[in-house]
Amino acid sequence: MKLRIWIGVALVVVAGAVAVAAMNRATIFAMIAHSRLPHIEPNHPVTWAQGPAAPAPGARPPNVVFILADDMGFNDITFNGGGVAGGQVPTPNIDSIGRDGVAFANGYAGNATCAPSRAAIMTGRYPTRFGFEFTPAPVAFEKMVGTQAEPGAIFKPKFFHDRVKDMPPGSADPTPTAVNTLSVPAGELTIAEVLKTRGYHTLHFGKWHLGGAAGSRPEAQGFDESLGFIAGGSMYLPENAPDVVNSKQPWDPIDRFLWPNLPYQVQYNGSPMFAPKGYMTDYLTDEAVASIKANKNRPFFMYFAPNAIHTPLQATKADYDALPQIKDHRLRVYGAMVRNLDRNVGRILQTLKDEGLDQNTLVIFTSDNGGAGYIGLPDINRPYRGFKSTFFEGGIHAPFFMRWPGAIQAGSRYPYPVGHIDIFATAAAAAGAPLPRDRVIDGVDLLPYLKGQSTGRPHQTMFWRSGQYKVVLDGDWKLQSNEARGKVWLYDLAADPTEQHDLAQAQPEKVKALLALLKTQDAQSVKPMWPSLLQGAVMVDKPGGVPQKPGDEYILWDN
Repeated sequence: MKLRIWIGVALVVVAGAVAVAAMNRATIFAMIAHSRLPHIEPNHPVTWAQGPAAPAPGARPPNVVFILADDMGFNDITFNGGGVAGGQVPTPNIDSIGRDGVAFANGYAGNATCAPSRAAIMTGRYPTRFGFEFTPAPVAFEKMVGTQAEPGAIFKPKFFHDRVKDMPPGSADPTPTAVNTLSVPAGELTIAEVLKTRGYHTLHFGKWHLGGAAGSRPEAQGFDESLGFIAGGSMYLPENAPDVVNSKQPWDPIDRFLWPNLPYQVQYNGSPMFAPKGYMTDYLTDEAVASIKANKNRPFFMYFAPNAIHTPLQATKADYDALPQIKDHRLRVYGAMVRNLDRNVGRILQTLKDEGLDQNTLVIFTSDNGGAGYIGLPDINRPYRGFKSTFFEGGIHAPFFMRWPGAIQAGSRYPYPVGHIDIFATAAAAAGAPLPRDRVIDGVDLLPYLKGQSTGRPHQTMFWRSGQYKVVLDGDWKLQSNEARGKVWLYDLAADPTEQHDLAQAQPEKVKALLALLKTQDAQSVKPMWPSLLQGAVMVDKPGGVPQKPGDEYILWDN
Protein backbone atom coordinates (compact mmCIF):
# COMPACT_ATOMS: atom_id res chain seq x y z
CA MET A 1 0.00 0.00 0.00
CA LYS A 2 1.28 3.41 -0.88
CA LEU A 3 1.88 5.28 2.39
CA ARG A 4 1.35 8.96 2.94
CA ILE A 5 4.35 10.03 4.98
CA TRP A 6 4.66 13.47 6.48
CA ILE A 7 8.34 14.19 6.88
CA GLY A 8 8.72 16.36 10.03
CA VAL A 9 10.64 19.50 9.25
CA ALA A 10 10.57 18.49 5.60
CA LEU A 11 6.80 18.73 5.42
CA VAL A 12 5.76 21.19 2.78
CA VAL A 13 4.43 20.97 -0.74
CA VAL A 14 7.61 21.25 -2.80
CA ALA A 15 7.75 23.00 -6.15
CA GLY A 16 9.80 21.55 -8.98
CA ALA A 17 13.47 22.38 -9.25
CA VAL A 18 13.07 25.12 -11.82
CA ALA A 19 10.14 26.72 -10.02
CA VAL A 20 11.93 26.59 -6.70
CA ALA A 21 14.96 28.28 -8.13
CA ALA A 22 12.75 31.15 -9.25
CA MET A 23 10.89 31.58 -5.97
CA ASN A 24 11.34 34.76 -4.03
CA ARG A 25 11.05 35.11 -0.29
CA ALA A 26 7.41 36.19 -0.26
CA THR A 27 6.39 33.31 -2.54
CA ILE A 28 7.96 30.73 -0.25
CA PHE A 29 6.31 32.04 2.90
CA ALA A 30 2.97 32.28 1.11
CA MET A 31 3.31 28.69 -0.06
CA ILE A 32 4.18 27.49 3.43
CA ALA A 33 1.40 29.48 5.07
CA HIS A 34 -1.17 27.85 2.77
CA SER A 35 0.27 24.34 2.73
CA ARG A 36 -2.14 21.67 3.96
CA LEU A 37 -1.38 19.24 6.72
CA PRO A 38 -2.02 15.59 5.89
CA HIS A 39 -5.09 13.69 6.99
CA ILE A 40 -4.57 12.38 10.51
CA GLU A 41 -6.86 9.74 11.96
CA PRO A 42 -8.08 9.86 15.57
CA ASN A 43 -5.99 8.11 18.16
CA HIS A 44 -6.32 4.37 18.28
CA PRO A 45 -4.64 1.81 20.54
CA VAL A 46 -1.38 0.11 19.59
CA THR A 47 -1.29 -3.61 20.30
CA TRP A 48 2.28 -4.66 21.00
CA ALA A 49 3.46 -8.09 19.92
CA GLN A 50 3.48 -10.30 22.99
CA GLY A 51 6.55 -12.26 23.96
CA PRO A 52 6.44 -15.72 25.57
CA ALA A 53 4.38 -16.23 28.71
CA ALA A 54 7.47 -17.31 30.64
CA PRO A 55 11.21 -16.78 30.15
CA ALA A 56 13.22 -19.49 28.42
CA PRO A 57 15.39 -21.57 30.77
CA GLY A 58 19.00 -20.58 31.24
CA ALA A 59 20.85 -17.30 30.87
CA ARG A 60 19.73 -14.83 28.27
CA PRO A 61 21.60 -11.90 26.75
CA PRO A 62 20.95 -8.47 28.24
CA ASN A 63 18.18 -6.22 27.07
CA VAL A 64 19.44 -3.00 25.51
CA VAL A 65 17.54 0.25 26.10
CA PHE A 66 18.97 3.19 24.19
CA ILE A 67 17.49 6.59 25.07
CA LEU A 68 18.33 9.42 22.68
CA ALA A 69 17.35 12.96 23.63
CA ASP A 70 17.00 15.55 20.87
CA ASP A 71 19.09 18.75 21.05
CA MET A 72 19.85 18.37 24.77
CA GLY A 73 22.74 20.56 25.85
CA PHE A 74 25.60 19.37 28.04
CA ASN A 75 24.48 21.81 30.74
CA ASP A 76 20.81 20.77 30.69
CA ILE A 77 21.29 17.98 33.20
CA THR A 78 22.30 18.43 36.81
CA PHE A 79 24.75 15.51 36.74
CA ASN A 80 27.15 17.69 34.76
CA GLY A 81 27.20 20.33 37.47
CA GLY A 82 24.69 22.68 35.91
CA GLY A 83 21.10 22.25 34.89
CA VAL A 84 18.49 24.56 33.41
CA ALA A 85 18.28 27.98 35.09
CA GLY A 86 21.28 27.34 37.30
CA GLY A 87 20.10 23.95 38.52
CA GLN A 88 16.46 24.89 39.15
CA VAL A 89 15.28 21.94 37.04
CA PRO A 90 16.83 18.80 38.58
CA THR A 91 17.23 15.73 36.37
CA PRO A 92 17.51 12.92 38.95
CA ASN A 93 16.44 10.10 36.64
CA ILE A 94 18.85 10.92 33.82
CA ASP A 95 21.52 11.56 36.44
CA SER A 96 20.93 8.11 37.91
CA ILE A 97 22.11 6.39 34.73
CA GLY A 98 25.49 8.07 35.10
CA ARG A 99 25.56 7.65 38.87
CA ASP A 100 24.72 3.92 38.72
CA GLY A 101 26.98 3.24 35.75
CA VAL A 102 29.60 5.15 33.78
CA ALA A 103 29.67 8.80 32.78
CA PHE A 104 31.79 9.54 29.73
CA ALA A 105 33.58 12.78 30.46
CA ASN A 106 34.31 13.21 26.76
CA GLY A 107 31.39 11.69 24.93
CA TYR A 108 30.96 12.94 21.37
CA ALA A 109 27.93 13.08 19.12
CA GLY A 110 28.14 11.55 15.66
CA ASN A 111 27.54 14.97 14.13
CA ALA A 112 26.47 18.47 15.15
CA THR A 113 23.02 18.02 13.60
CA CYS A 114 20.23 15.48 13.96
CA ALA A 115 20.14 13.16 10.97
CA PRO A 116 23.86 12.49 10.29
CA SER A 117 24.34 11.91 14.01
CA ARG A 118 21.54 9.33 14.05
CA ALA A 119 23.02 7.67 10.97
CA ALA A 120 26.34 7.27 12.83
CA ILE A 121 24.53 5.79 15.84
CA MET A 122 22.49 3.28 13.87
CA THR A 123 25.38 2.04 11.69
CA GLY A 124 28.50 2.51 13.83
CA ARG A 125 30.05 4.27 10.85
CA TYR A 126 30.94 7.80 9.89
CA PRO A 127 27.98 8.79 7.71
CA THR A 128 30.37 10.26 5.16
CA ARG A 129 31.32 6.65 4.35
CA PHE A 130 27.93 6.17 2.72
CA GLY A 131 27.04 9.70 1.62
CA PHE A 132 24.51 10.63 4.32
CA GLU A 133 26.25 13.92 5.00
CA PHE A 134 23.41 16.45 5.22
CA THR A 135 20.06 16.45 7.00
CA PRO A 136 17.23 15.54 4.59
CA ALA A 137 15.10 18.58 3.78
CA PRO A 138 12.96 19.60 0.80
CA VAL A 139 14.28 22.11 -1.66
CA ALA A 140 11.69 24.72 -0.73
CA PHE A 141 12.60 24.50 2.94
CA GLU A 142 16.31 24.95 2.16
CA LYS A 143 15.37 27.87 -0.07
CA MET A 144 13.37 29.49 2.71
CA VAL A 145 16.17 29.19 5.30
CA GLY A 146 18.75 30.19 2.74
CA THR A 147 17.04 33.51 2.06
CA GLN A 148 16.21 34.49 5.65
CA ALA A 149 18.40 35.99 8.32
CA GLU A 150 17.74 37.07 11.87
CA PRO A 151 16.84 40.75 12.29
CA GLY A 152 20.09 42.67 12.51
CA ALA A 153 22.21 39.76 11.29
CA ILE A 154 25.45 40.77 9.59
CA PHE A 155 26.09 37.36 8.04
CA LYS A 156 23.57 36.49 5.34
CA PRO A 157 22.78 32.85 4.42
CA LYS A 158 23.09 31.52 0.89
CA PHE A 159 20.89 29.22 -1.17
CA PHE A 160 22.80 27.52 -4.02
CA HIS A 161 20.33 27.64 -6.93
CA ASP A 162 22.76 25.96 -9.30
CA ARG A 163 22.93 22.80 -7.14
CA VAL A 164 19.20 22.02 -7.30
CA LYS A 165 19.75 20.18 -10.58
CA ASP A 166 22.02 17.72 -8.73
CA MET A 167 19.34 16.62 -6.27
CA PRO A 168 18.34 12.93 -6.58
CA PRO A 169 15.52 12.17 -9.04
CA GLY A 170 12.15 12.90 -7.49
CA SER A 171 13.45 14.79 -4.46
CA ALA A 172 12.18 18.14 -5.78
CA ASP A 173 8.87 16.86 -7.09
CA PRO A 174 5.75 18.71 -5.82
CA THR A 175 4.68 15.90 -3.45
CA PRO A 176 4.93 15.60 0.33
CA THR A 177 6.83 12.31 -0.04
CA ALA A 178 9.54 13.70 -2.35
CA VAL A 179 12.09 14.06 0.43
CA ASN A 180 11.83 10.31 1.14
CA THR A 181 14.49 9.83 -1.52
CA LEU A 182 17.01 11.44 0.86
CA SER A 183 17.59 8.32 2.94
CA VAL A 184 20.27 6.12 4.45
CA PRO A 185 20.96 3.45 1.82
CA ALA A 186 18.96 0.27 2.35
CA GLY A 187 22.20 -1.70 2.23
CA GLU A 188 23.53 -0.15 5.44
CA LEU A 189 23.21 -2.43 8.47
CA THR A 190 21.66 -1.02 11.62
CA ILE A 191 22.26 -2.16 15.17
CA ALA A 192 18.68 -3.46 15.17
CA GLU A 193 19.48 -5.78 12.28
CA VAL A 194 22.60 -7.03 14.03
CA LEU A 195 20.76 -7.70 17.31
CA LYS A 196 18.01 -9.59 15.51
CA THR A 197 20.63 -12.21 14.61
CA ARG A 198 20.73 -12.97 18.34
CA GLY A 199 16.97 -13.30 18.66
CA TYR A 200 16.21 -9.80 19.95
CA HIS A 201 12.78 -8.25 19.53
CA THR A 202 13.48 -4.73 18.30
CA LEU A 203 11.44 -1.60 19.08
CA HIS A 204 11.65 1.99 17.88
CA PHE A 205 9.87 4.98 19.42
CA GLY A 206 9.80 8.58 18.24
CA LYS A 207 12.09 10.20 15.73
CA TRP A 208 13.73 8.31 12.85
CA HIS A 209 15.07 11.04 10.52
CA LEU A 210 16.97 8.60 8.30
CA GLY A 211 14.58 8.76 5.38
CA GLY A 212 11.58 6.90 4.08
CA ALA A 213 12.69 5.48 0.74
CA ALA A 214 12.09 1.79 0.08
CA GLY A 215 14.23 -0.24 2.46
CA SER A 216 15.12 2.72 4.66
CA ARG A 217 12.18 2.99 7.05
CA PRO A 218 12.71 1.60 10.57
CA GLU A 219 10.53 -1.46 9.96
CA ALA A 220 12.70 -2.22 6.90
CA GLN A 221 15.94 -1.59 8.81
CA GLY A 222 15.61 -4.22 11.51
CA PHE A 223 12.86 -2.93 13.78
CA ASP A 224 10.01 -5.34 14.44
CA GLU A 225 7.82 -2.51 15.72
CA SER A 226 8.10 1.22 15.16
CA LEU A 227 5.89 3.96 16.61
CA GLY A 228 6.82 7.50 15.77
CA PHE A 229 7.60 9.86 12.92
CA ILE A 230 9.91 9.23 9.99
CA ALA A 231 11.75 12.54 9.93
CA GLY A 232 12.12 15.88 11.72
CA GLY A 233 9.46 15.48 14.33
CA SER A 234 5.96 16.32 15.44
CA MET A 235 4.15 18.83 17.57
CA TYR A 236 4.00 17.80 21.22
CA LEU A 237 0.38 18.94 21.41
CA PRO A 238 -1.81 20.96 19.05
CA GLU A 239 -0.84 24.60 19.35
CA ASN A 240 -4.20 25.57 20.86
CA ALA A 241 -4.64 22.56 23.13
CA PRO A 242 -5.94 23.57 26.59
CA ASP A 243 -3.04 21.87 28.38
CA VAL A 244 -0.16 23.35 26.36
CA VAL A 245 2.15 26.31 27.00
CA ASN A 246 4.04 27.49 23.90
CA SER A 247 7.14 29.57 23.28
CA LYS A 248 7.95 30.89 19.82
CA GLN A 249 11.24 32.32 18.56
CA PRO A 250 10.15 34.90 15.95
CA TRP A 251 13.70 35.64 14.79
CA ASP A 252 14.29 32.05 13.64
CA PRO A 253 13.06 30.99 10.15
CA ILE A 254 13.02 27.32 11.18
CA ASP A 255 10.77 28.09 14.13
CA ARG A 256 8.48 30.17 11.94
CA PHE A 257 8.16 27.18 9.61
CA LEU A 258 7.40 24.61 12.30
CA TRP A 259 4.32 26.12 13.91
CA PRO A 260 2.01 26.19 10.88
CA ASN A 261 3.43 23.10 9.18
CA LEU A 262 4.39 20.45 11.70
CA PRO A 263 1.65 17.89 12.34
CA TYR A 264 0.68 16.22 15.60
CA GLN A 265 0.88 12.58 14.56
CA VAL A 266 2.56 9.19 14.74
CA GLN A 267 2.61 6.03 12.63
CA TYR A 268 2.84 2.43 13.74
CA ASN A 269 4.82 0.27 11.30
CA GLY A 270 3.90 2.48 8.38
CA SER A 271 0.21 2.75 9.17
CA PRO A 272 -1.81 5.81 8.20
CA MET A 273 -0.97 8.71 10.50
CA PHE A 274 -2.98 9.01 13.67
CA ALA A 275 -3.05 11.38 16.62
CA PRO A 276 -1.12 10.55 19.77
CA LYS A 277 -2.92 10.56 23.11
CA GLY A 278 -1.76 13.55 25.14
CA TYR A 279 1.65 15.20 25.28
CA MET A 280 3.97 13.49 22.82
CA THR A 281 6.78 12.52 25.22
CA ASP A 282 4.25 11.20 27.75
CA TYR A 283 2.48 9.23 25.03
CA LEU A 284 5.64 7.65 23.64
CA THR A 285 6.65 6.68 27.18
CA ASP A 286 3.23 5.16 27.89
CA GLU A 287 3.70 2.94 24.87
CA ALA A 288 7.34 2.16 25.69
CA VAL A 289 6.26 1.01 29.16
CA ALA A 290 3.60 -1.21 27.60
CA SER A 291 6.14 -2.72 25.19
CA ILE A 292 8.57 -3.54 28.01
CA LYS A 293 5.82 -5.44 29.78
CA ALA A 294 4.93 -7.26 26.56
CA ASN A 295 8.55 -8.32 26.03
CA LYS A 296 9.77 -9.00 29.55
CA ASN A 297 10.30 -12.71 28.84
CA ARG A 298 12.55 -12.33 25.81
CA PRO A 299 15.59 -10.18 25.01
CA PHE A 300 14.66 -6.87 23.44
CA PHE A 301 16.33 -3.79 22.03
CA MET A 302 14.49 -0.52 22.55
CA TYR A 303 15.49 2.62 20.68
CA PHE A 304 13.60 5.36 22.53
CA ALA A 305 14.10 8.59 20.59
CA PRO A 306 11.51 11.23 21.51
CA ASN A 307 11.73 14.61 19.83
CA ALA A 308 12.18 16.19 23.27
CA ILE A 309 13.61 18.79 23.71
CA HIS A 310 13.79 19.97 20.08
CA THR A 311 11.65 22.88 18.94
CA PRO A 312 8.80 23.75 18.78
CA LEU A 313 9.06 24.63 22.46
CA GLN A 314 5.89 23.25 24.01
CA ALA A 315 5.36 22.18 27.61
CA THR A 316 2.43 20.83 29.53
CA LYS A 317 0.74 23.36 31.78
CA ALA A 318 1.45 21.12 34.80
CA ASP A 319 5.20 21.08 34.13
CA TYR A 320 5.21 24.81 33.41
CA ASP A 321 3.29 25.59 36.60
CA ALA A 322 5.80 23.52 38.60
CA LEU A 323 8.56 26.05 37.81
CA PRO A 324 7.24 29.44 39.00
CA GLN A 325 10.72 30.43 40.17
CA ILE A 326 11.87 30.75 36.54
CA LYS A 327 10.69 34.17 35.40
CA ASP A 328 11.81 34.11 31.76
CA HIS A 329 8.96 32.52 29.80
CA ARG A 330 11.07 30.83 27.13
CA LEU A 331 13.49 29.41 29.70
CA ARG A 332 10.56 28.22 31.82
CA VAL A 333 8.96 26.36 28.89
CA TYR A 334 12.31 24.82 28.03
CA GLY A 335 12.89 23.83 31.65
CA ALA A 336 9.43 22.28 31.79
CA MET A 337 10.28 20.17 28.75
CA VAL A 338 13.50 18.98 30.41
CA ARG A 339 11.53 18.18 33.55
CA ASN A 340 9.04 16.15 31.53
CA LEU A 341 11.74 14.22 29.67
CA ASP A 342 13.54 13.36 32.89
CA ARG A 343 10.33 12.12 34.50
CA ASN A 344 9.63 9.89 31.52
CA VAL A 345 13.16 8.48 31.56
CA GLY A 346 12.43 7.63 35.19
CA ARG A 347 9.24 5.82 34.19
CA ILE A 348 11.19 3.60 31.79
CA LEU A 349 13.83 2.84 34.42
CA GLN A 350 11.17 2.08 37.03
CA THR A 351 9.36 -0.29 34.66
CA LEU A 352 12.59 -2.21 34.08
CA LYS A 353 12.93 -2.53 37.85
CA ASP A 354 9.30 -3.47 38.42
CA GLU A 355 9.53 -6.23 35.82
CA GLY A 356 12.77 -7.59 37.29
CA LEU A 357 14.81 -6.58 34.23
CA ASP A 358 17.02 -3.74 35.39
CA GLN A 359 19.97 -5.89 36.51
CA ASN A 360 20.23 -7.48 33.06
CA THR A 361 19.65 -4.40 30.91
CA LEU A 362 22.27 -2.18 29.30
CA VAL A 363 20.83 1.35 29.43
CA ILE A 364 22.47 4.03 27.28
CA PHE A 365 21.58 7.72 27.40
CA THR A 366 22.88 10.52 25.21
CA SER A 367 21.77 13.42 22.99
CA ASP A 368 22.00 13.50 19.21
CA ASN A 369 23.98 16.77 19.32
CA GLY A 370 24.46 19.82 21.49
CA GLY A 371 21.79 22.35 22.37
CA ALA A 372 20.57 24.65 19.61
CA GLY A 373 21.51 28.31 19.59
CA TYR A 374 18.38 29.26 17.67
CA ILE A 375 16.20 28.84 20.77
CA GLY A 376 17.87 31.93 22.22
CA LEU A 377 19.16 30.49 25.52
CA PRO A 378 22.87 31.16 26.17
CA ASP A 379 23.76 28.62 28.86
CA ILE A 380 22.54 25.27 27.55
CA ASN A 381 26.00 23.98 26.55
CA ARG A 382 28.15 25.55 29.26
CA PRO A 383 31.04 25.38 29.94
CA TYR A 384 31.58 24.71 26.26
CA ARG A 385 31.52 27.20 23.39
CA GLY A 386 29.28 26.71 20.40
CA PHE A 387 25.83 25.34 19.63
CA LYS A 388 24.19 22.75 17.42
CA SER A 389 25.54 22.91 13.83
CA THR A 390 29.01 23.92 15.02
CA PHE A 391 31.83 21.49 15.72
CA PHE A 392 32.93 23.53 18.70
CA GLU A 393 32.52 21.45 21.83
CA GLY A 394 29.07 22.88 22.53
CA GLY A 395 27.80 21.34 19.30
CA ILE A 396 29.19 17.82 19.73
CA HIS A 397 30.25 17.28 23.36
CA ALA A 398 27.14 15.48 24.54
CA PRO A 399 25.82 13.99 27.79
CA PHE A 400 26.69 10.29 27.52
CA PHE A 401 26.00 7.57 30.13
CA MET A 402 25.81 3.76 30.26
CA ARG A 403 24.42 1.58 33.01
CA TRP A 404 24.64 -2.22 33.24
CA PRO A 405 24.80 -3.57 36.82
CA GLY A 406 27.36 -6.32 37.23
CA ALA A 407 29.19 -5.38 34.05
CA ILE A 408 29.83 -1.64 34.52
CA GLN A 409 30.98 -0.44 37.93
CA ALA A 410 28.63 2.12 39.44
CA GLY A 411 30.07 5.59 39.79
CA SER A 412 32.62 5.11 37.01
CA ARG A 413 33.91 8.06 35.04
CA TYR A 414 35.70 7.37 31.78
CA PRO A 415 38.11 10.11 30.66
CA TYR A 416 39.05 9.34 27.06
CA PRO A 417 37.05 10.46 24.03
CA VAL A 418 34.31 8.07 22.87
CA GLY A 419 31.46 8.64 20.48
CA HIS A 420 28.06 7.76 19.18
CA ILE A 421 29.77 5.51 16.65
CA ASP A 422 30.71 3.21 19.57
CA ILE A 423 27.12 2.40 20.56
CA PHE A 424 26.77 -0.06 17.66
CA ALA A 425 29.81 -2.17 18.56
CA THR A 426 29.18 -1.97 22.30
CA ALA A 427 25.56 -3.11 22.08
CA ALA A 428 26.51 -5.89 19.64
CA ALA A 429 29.21 -7.14 22.01
CA ALA A 430 26.84 -7.10 24.99
CA ALA A 431 24.40 -9.21 22.96
CA GLY A 432 27.10 -11.58 21.74
CA ALA A 433 26.51 -10.60 18.12
CA PRO A 434 29.49 -10.52 15.74
CA LEU A 435 30.15 -7.33 13.79
CA PRO A 436 29.78 -7.37 10.02
CA ARG A 437 33.03 -8.04 8.18
CA ASP A 438 32.07 -6.66 4.78
CA ARG A 439 32.42 -2.98 5.71
CA VAL A 440 34.39 -0.63 7.91
CA ILE A 441 32.92 -0.20 11.38
CA ASP A 442 34.38 2.96 12.87
CA GLY A 443 33.08 2.41 16.40
CA VAL A 444 34.64 0.11 18.97
CA ASP A 445 33.29 -2.03 21.80
CA LEU A 446 33.72 0.08 24.93
CA LEU A 447 33.04 -2.72 27.44
CA PRO A 448 36.66 -3.96 27.71
CA TYR A 449 37.77 -0.39 28.44
CA LEU A 450 35.09 0.06 31.08
CA LYS A 451 35.99 -3.27 32.72
CA GLY A 452 39.71 -2.50 32.78
CA GLN A 453 40.51 -5.29 30.30
CA SER A 454 41.81 -2.82 27.69
CA THR A 455 43.89 0.26 28.39
CA GLY A 456 44.64 3.34 26.37
CA ARG A 457 42.32 5.29 24.13
CA PRO A 458 39.50 3.63 22.22
CA HIS A 459 40.17 6.19 19.45
CA GLN A 460 43.38 7.99 18.60
CA THR A 461 41.53 10.03 15.99
CA MET A 462 37.88 10.97 15.44
CA PHE A 463 36.37 12.87 12.52
CA TRP A 464 33.35 15.03 11.67
CA ARG A 465 32.37 16.63 8.37
CA SER A 466 29.53 18.69 6.96
CA GLY A 467 30.54 19.69 3.46
CA GLN A 468 33.43 22.12 3.60
CA TYR A 469 33.35 22.27 7.43
CA LYS A 470 35.58 19.51 8.83
CA VAL A 471 37.06 18.52 12.18
CA VAL A 472 39.65 16.07 13.43
CA LEU A 473 40.36 15.16 17.05
CA ASP A 474 43.79 13.52 17.34
CA GLY A 475 44.66 12.66 20.90
CA ASP A 476 44.03 15.92 22.73
CA TRP A 477 44.54 18.11 19.67
CA LYS A 478 41.45 19.35 17.88
CA LEU A 479 41.47 21.15 14.55
CA GLN A 480 38.46 22.69 12.84
CA SER A 481 38.71 23.64 9.19
CA ASN A 482 36.02 25.95 7.78
CA GLU A 483 37.09 26.03 4.16
CA ALA A 484 34.38 28.47 3.09
CA ARG A 485 35.98 31.01 5.40
CA GLY A 486 39.58 29.94 4.76
CA LYS A 487 39.76 29.56 8.53
CA VAL A 488 41.20 26.97 10.89
CA TRP A 489 41.07 26.75 14.67
CA LEU A 490 43.46 24.62 16.72
CA TYR A 491 42.97 23.74 20.38
CA ASP A 492 44.82 21.62 22.92
CA LEU A 493 41.84 20.16 24.78
CA ALA A 494 44.01 18.72 27.54
CA ALA A 495 44.99 22.24 28.59
CA ASP A 496 42.02 24.11 27.15
CA PRO A 497 38.88 21.91 27.09
CA THR A 498 36.54 24.87 26.54
CA GLU A 499 38.40 26.12 23.44
CA GLN A 500 39.36 29.57 24.62
CA HIS A 501 42.86 29.80 23.10
CA ASP A 502 43.28 29.24 19.36
CA LEU A 503 46.81 27.93 18.70
CA ALA A 504 46.62 27.78 14.90
CA GLN A 505 49.06 30.64 14.37
CA ALA A 506 51.46 29.42 17.04
CA GLN A 507 51.50 25.76 15.88
CA PRO A 508 51.75 25.71 12.05
CA GLU A 509 53.32 22.23 11.93
CA LYS A 510 50.54 20.77 14.04
CA VAL A 511 47.99 22.44 11.76
CA LYS A 512 49.70 20.92 8.72
CA ALA A 513 49.74 17.43 10.25
CA LEU A 514 46.07 17.54 11.24
CA LEU A 515 44.98 18.87 7.86
CA ALA A 516 46.80 15.88 6.35
CA LEU A 517 44.69 13.57 8.55
CA LEU A 518 41.54 15.25 7.28
CA LYS A 519 42.69 14.80 3.71
CA THR A 520 43.30 11.09 4.32
CA GLN A 521 39.84 10.70 5.87
CA ASP A 522 38.22 12.55 2.98
CA ALA A 523 39.79 10.02 0.62
CA GLN A 524 37.95 7.25 2.49
CA SER A 525 34.61 9.06 2.24
CA VAL A 526 32.17 9.08 -0.65
CA LYS A 527 30.45 11.88 -2.48
CA PRO A 528 27.33 13.08 -0.63
CA MET A 529 24.17 11.44 -1.97
CA TRP A 530 22.70 14.93 -2.43
CA PRO A 531 24.39 18.33 -2.45
CA SER A 532 24.36 21.02 0.16
CA LEU A 533 21.83 23.63 -0.94
CA LEU A 534 22.25 25.93 2.06
CA GLN A 535 25.18 27.68 3.68
CA GLY A 536 24.63 29.86 6.70
CA ALA A 537 26.52 31.47 9.53
CA VAL A 538 26.12 29.96 12.98
CA MET A 539 27.39 32.06 15.85
CA VAL A 540 29.77 30.40 18.28
CA ASP A 541 29.29 32.53 21.38
CA LYS A 542 25.87 34.11 20.92
CA PRO A 543 22.47 32.40 20.80
CA GLY A 544 19.75 33.41 18.40
CA GLY A 545 17.92 36.67 18.99
CA VAL A 546 21.05 38.46 20.22
CA PRO A 547 22.37 41.27 17.98
CA GLN A 548 25.46 40.31 16.01
CA LYS A 549 28.52 42.51 15.74
CA PRO A 550 31.59 42.56 13.48
CA GLY A 551 34.26 40.42 15.09
CA ASP A 552 31.83 37.91 16.59
CA GLU A 553 33.08 34.37 16.05
CA TYR A 554 31.07 32.23 13.65
CA ILE A 555 31.29 29.21 11.38
CA LEU A 556 29.77 28.70 7.95
CA TRP A 557 27.64 25.56 8.04
CA ASP A 558 26.44 23.55 5.06
CA ASN A 559 23.25 21.56 4.69
